[in-house]
Amino acid sequence: MATAGRKRGRKKKKKTTPRVTRKITKFTKKFKATLHLRHQHITKHIPQLISAISSAHTFLLNHDLHLLPHQSLSLESLISSTSTSISNIFSLLSLPPPPPRSSRAALTSSRAGVCWFERFLAADSDTLWAESFNVRESSFTLLLRLLTPSLCSISLSPNYALALTLYRLAHGGTFSAVSRRFGVDTSTACRVFYTVCKAVNENLGHLFELKSDINRVIVGFGWISLPNCCGVLGIEKFELGGDLIGENGVLLVQGLVDSEGRFLDVSSGWPGSMRPETVLQKSKLYLGVEESKEYLNGSAFELNDGNLIPQYILGDSCFPILPWVLTPYKGLSEEDGAEMAFNSVHRKGMELVGKAFGRVREKWKLLAKKWNEQCVEAFPFVIVTCCLLHNFLIKCSEAVTDETKEYPRCEEFPVFDGEDDESGKEVRDALAAHLFRVSQRE
Repeated sequence: MATAGRKRGRKKKKKTTPRVTRKITKFTKKFKATLHLRHQHITKHIPQLISAISSAHTFLLNHDLHLLPHQSLSLESLISSTSTSISNIFSLLSLPPPPPRSSRAALTSSRAGVCWFERFLAADSDTLWAESFNVRESSFTLLLRLLTPSLCSISLSPNYALALTLYRLAHGGTFSAVSRRFGVDTSTACRVFYTVCKAVNENLGHLFELKSDINRVIVGFGWISLPNCCGVLGIEKFELGGDLIGENGVLLVQGLVDSEGRFLDVSSGWPGSMRPETVLQKSKLYLGVEESKEYLNGSAFELNDGNLIPQYILGDSCFPILPWVLTPYKGLSEEDGAEMAFNSVHRKGMELVGKAFGRVREKWKLLAKKWNEQCVEAFPFVIVTCCLLHNFLIKCSEAVTDETKEYPRCEEFPVFDGEDDESGKEVRDALAAHLFRVSQRE
């Protein structure tokens, strides 16, 4: 009985009627016909696409010295992505693969087998130097002379190695794109790039002049009514592709700059999850002031009212106030004249940090991109390299960028909410009173 009940409970399958079968057959034929027409239509236009790509590639090879680097890199990227798309179409349509483009190898060398940089040297144009490497030829020659002793271990000649590195830093080109322009393979380009960056750090490290040229720094800030000031301290975020390090792939870089926008100290490579005050406490700058006493150990400056101001730096509001780090006042009203005067000058000082980092990002486009390479540990090293090159070009009297241009700051950091240092507050109050008197005379 139970078996009979189960049989009765089963649903009977519906039989497909001849009418439905005819409809399905008709639809299938129509669908296949449409696919066939589209297949023919696409196949008909593929040779035109291949011809267009070939023409664009020929144009690139014949005019690469007349195009701006970012133009040639963009065109090359479009050619490559379009070629990849066409290959995918061939695969989807089950067509035989397109014939290999013989001009692909020509990206490495153009006319008569001469690579782009060799033809660039033959052109002998100072304008091309600035457009291609973001430095004048005279600055390139001086830098080459300083770095050559450290570049003996690489297989590429020093001038090629330095040019390759500056080109990549200036335009953010991939290793494959850069290698083709200098007639080397990708692995060699990668090895050369990091070797040159290491040489810059080793040979130009003295351009962080907090210790060696502190008197010049103090005099510079004196012109903007900040007696005994030894720099302005800020922190900047640099993005990494994916969650490669820290919070959301963000890297923190602490920088101290002078009144001319030169970097006096750079501490790079801190994860985005770290608080700014922790970055400060772990930096060489903090240890050099608090422990070894090698920084900010000069004599105090006596103000007109008899108060003594020790050597100090201005710090962003995300840092704690210390006897040598003066941060802005919080929660002021219009009646707080001295405090307002201090904050006004402090705000102008912090603009120096924003401009310095902004100019480095604009000059060296590689830093403006998300760092997607596997060797994440090298990114802080590259940032320091760019900051040193920034200082080097200022030493060479090269205009870094438009002086009137404003650079947006990165996302603001939370205001430090810890305990304030009383000695730091006393120094800040004395300086605020001095700045208020100066503002009253103006």
